[in-house]
Amino acid sequence: MFARIDHVGVAVEDLDAALALYERDYDMQLVHREIVEEQGVEAALLDVGENHVELLAPTAEDTPVGKFLSRRGPGLHHVAYQTGDITAELERLKASGVRLIDETPRVGIRQSRVAFLHPKSSGGVLTEIVQPSH
Repeated sequence: MFARIDHVGVAVEDLDAALALYERDYDMQLVHREIVEEQGVEAALLDVGENHVELLAPTAEDTPVGKFLSRRGPGLHHVAYQTGDITAELERLKASGVRLIDETPRVGIRQSRVAFLHPKSSGGVLTEIVQPSH
């Protein structure tokens, strides 16, 4: 079961410019920034109450976020829901017929365990399931 919205992912072309907007104009605080090699992104996490906005800049044009930007331009990339047991959640979703992009969790930002659901099975929205590392 999903516990809450963990974050909203936003694809950006220039991470520093996007951070300036979110920090200066939206008054959000940067809490974490890292390159996630496995996903081909540099990610920045900003606090919004107990949730987050995750800004994603591709490390190369042929990465998933790079291809997204080429097709659609900057904007909403995905919605992430938090769970306490990602393995059980993936099994439940698969059993109910949801198409998974990731059959098993992988490492995400801040060493969380993450998996993505295919947009064709989630109302056209790329959906991420997150089990925080803490």
